[in-house]
Amino acid sequence: MASPKIAVIYYSMYGHIRGMAHAAVEGAKAKGATVTLLQFAETLPQEVIAKMHGGPKDESVPIVKPNDLTEFDGYIFCFPTRYGRAVAQVSAFFDSTGGLWGTQALNGKMATIITSTGTQHGGQETTVLTTLPYLAHHGIIFVPLGYADKNLTQMNEIMGGSPW
Repeated sequence: MASPKIAVIYYSMYGHIRGMAHAAVEGAKAKGATVTLLQFAETLPQEVIAKMHGGPKDESVPIVKPNDLTEFDGYIFCFPTRYGRAVAQVSAFFDSTGGLWGTQALNGKMATIITSTGTQHGGQETTVLTTLPYLAHHGIIFVPLGYADKNLTQMNEIMGGSPW
């Protein structure tokens, strides 16, 4: 059986999600996947990013284009939460995938979602839920982590994580 081709696609303003995306790359490689790291395009003007104290983008990581998705068996999407939903950069990307939807070019591929917030109850689960329609319209199969990581059931300290 050929090694699955996985795209880890991220958006990160402050670098936290970029770090999580790199960890996802290493994890997928450790399981035998061939992995490509990509990032969502920035949609904010540089002036706004500066006022938000956003960090620089990693220019060595290519910007994902809609047709790039056809090259992979699955995806690990990594992005922060804004008001309980995906950031605008992710929405803008999926808004540009209508041609792929029209041909169902992504039907049967698989994806999971990694998200994070600046607060413990910042909407991580609603972010995943509100991202699922993008996957469903394309016929992409959502693969949650579940409770495979036993740290998710620990109650002795505050920690992040979700079966989503």
